[in-house]
Amino acid sequence: MKKFTRVLVLLALVSLLPAACMDRPAEEEKDISSPPNFIVIFCDDMGYGDLGAYGHPTIATPHLDRMATEGQRWTSFYTGASVCTPSRAALLTGRLPIRSGMCSSERRVLFPNSSGGLPESEITIAEALKESGYSTGCIGKWHLGHLSPYHPDQHGFDFYFGVPYSNDMDRVNDSPEGRAAFLEPKTEYWNLPLYRNRKLLERPTNQNNLTRRYTEEAVTFIRDHQEEPFFLYLAHSMVHVPLFRSAEFAGQSLRGLYGDVVEELDWSTGQILETLKELKLDSNTLVVFTSDNGPWLTFDEQGGSAGLLYYGKGSTWEGGMRVPGIFWSPGLIKPGVVMEPGTTMDLLPTFLELAGAEPPSDRIMDGSSLADTLRSLSPGPRETVFYYRGDQVWAVRNGPYKAHFKTRPGYGSEKAVTWDPPRLHNLEIDPSEKYNIAENHPEVIAEIQKILEEHRKNLKPAEDQLADRLEEGQLSLTWADE
Repeated sequence: MKKFTRVLVLLALVSLLPAACMDRPAEEEKDISSPPNFIVIFCDDMGYGDLGAYGHPTIATPHLDRMATEGQRWTSFYTGASVCTPSRAALLTGRLPIRSGMCSSERRVLFPNSSGGLPESEITIAEALKESGYSTGCIGKWHLGHLSPYHPDQHGFDFYFGVPYSNDMDRVNDSPEGRAAFLEPKTEYWNLPLYRNRKLLERPTNQNNLTRRYTEEAVTFIRDHQEEPFFLYLAHSMVHVPLFRSAEFAGQSLRGLYGDVVEELDWSTGQILETLKELKLDSNTLVVFTSDNGPWLTFDEQGGSAGLLYYGKGSTWEGGMRVPGIFWSPGLIKPGVVMEPGTTMDLLPTFLELAGAEPPSDRIMDGSSLADTLRSLSPGPRETVFYYRGDQVWAVRNGPYKAHFKTRPGYGSEKAVTWDPPRLHNLEIDPSEKYNIAENHPEVIAEIQKILEEHRKNLKPAEDQLADRLEEGQLSLTWADE
């Protein structure tokens, strides 16, 4: 009888073990009532159709596809401009670039001989979150001013590792002429500087391992700040031409060099997600993956794909400004597909609401919080999208309808076409913008024109930051230690 009793006791103890084992990880989880962490992974020139989750048939992106399945995949997600500098300003400030002077009718982006940058008066995501106790890091391509007053540390970032502008700038004079340098690119063809904070690490930067180094720095930043709320802005230099990837990804993709580069970016994203899971931060970290604009189609096979969307980078057609938009956070958001419009300008108010903070009240904000949609898949707050080319509105979307006032390819000598009446498309039915339905919907055009008039009434363009050039003798590495 005693032996039987002992067996019953042992069985009872064993039956408790699974519950105890299940409880232990829960006790070790990070407190999800604490402010969430935020990570923005911002690619350069990645097209709407470049990922498996968005329909690409030969580029393998398992980590991003899983991220889209476990999180939210937005099918109408827009950037704030169709080229680098203004789109980055829009994301970080939550405002149209025209309000910060980060767009221009003369130069579309900043160059190594530019004298301007993001004004000190602008409030970035990093600055706003720092007021709520967040640690902030910026890794990758900046392109918001490479002179001392415009360094990331002047805009709320505690840490910086990366390059000041696009990877095709600072081209060496004796490199192959024309497009030859891009067909078989070598890292020494571009005298691109790499910085840690304000310290110059190398020049030219070895671009072959740049994606890997960005990834390693990002993982280190996450590990170093796992005990406190943080915001990490990871702005990849790829897939901007010239294309580079590390040796491990050379020749791995069916899509060729471009596919190799995208697949390394997918690997990079996987490293970040796995680090969050390892540190038990995944349930309290929101990760956003998107691109600064559409694909650079003028580079043919070295450019990406806009999928079913028309045209690409540089244009105000859908392919220029509609980009992948993936939100992931197992503990914060409801998985699903969101078809309503959203923009990168919505990230600032979204992050602040989730962090329990208020957006700036002393200026016009162009972003709206997506927090409710992330939590419940409820319809988003955005009805209207303005498509700027330089400092002018060339198109407006309201609801499903988009009116083009002017159209032009992103690059080349082809002149702009002015549409009177405006060209009209129902993007829910015709996302490829093939069918002009203006004749059938004059009332829709009238409504969109009224929206544009109201927008212009409240618009006060800031001083142009892109037009002015430095004198020849002024060119210097002003981010270096002073």
